[in-house]
Amino acid sequence: MVDQPLWEQIGSSFVQHYYQMFDSDRTQLGSIYIDASCLTWEGQQFQGKRAIVEKLSSLPFTKIAHSITAQDHQPTPDCCILSMVVGQLKADDDPIMGFHQSFILKNINDAWVCTNDMFRLAIHNFG
Repeated sequence: MVDQPLWEQIGSSFVQHYYQMFDSDRTQLGSIYIDASCLTWEGQQFQGKRAIVEKLSSLPFTKIAHSITAQDHQPTPDCCILSMVVGQLKADDDPIMGFHQSFILKNINDAWVCTNDMFRLAIHNFG
């Protein structure tokens, strides 16, 4: 087995941690964001740890489970990590839906935090 590059290891660990936390208690997600972080959720923009956690905590479901289909990670020229995730989610009794999510991770004071987060459901409306 070939060793993964460091950015792959960090990106994969972050993705696993993020979705475990999101699925169990999304009010705790503030620990991965900073005050300068930005979230775009289905086209809505939020900036700052507090605004992001308020948005994620107010989503209209009580139970959610994510299943990751694929994830890709790249180093950026400014020493960050770009991560893209594709998967499926099941919220409450709703049907299973596909989703896409991208993160930019930055090492600040020896901790990897999410500076940018973009989420979209994979819903196609051709009507």
